[in-house]
Amino acid sequence: MERSTFVYDGDCAFCTRCAEFIERRIPTTARVVPWQFADLDALGLTEAECEEAVQWVGADGSRAAGPDAIARLLGDSGALWRVAGAGLRIPPVRLAAWPAYRWVARNRHRLPGGTAACAVPSARRD
Repeated sequence: MERSTFVYDGDCAFCTRCAEFIERRIPTTARVVPWQFADLDALGLTEAECEEAVQWVGADGSRAAGPDAIARLLGDSGALWRVAGAGLRIPPVRLAAWPAYRWVARNRHRLPGGTAACAVPSARRD
């Protein structure tokens, strides 16, 4: 693969707004693409993985999900963003980032820009 790819849920308005922020404000060389329009087989991803969390597939084939994927995206960006990405990799921060990420994922339909379409199916909220 020649470019890294950051994959998000294109059916979620909150996720789409976040992706638009990335495209406007974060200078990354990665492709930012909704999983619904990505070649998941070529990326080595499943729909279930993409529904669970954002995904990072590096040009070298490395993979990460959730806040780890966000840290990789930031690490592939400008200097200030790389610092933020490095911060997300610090063990105590990383440990706290996962529960925070899961809370946001469960409640994204309630967050600014979120809609009812953002809600994770109730079977997976618990």
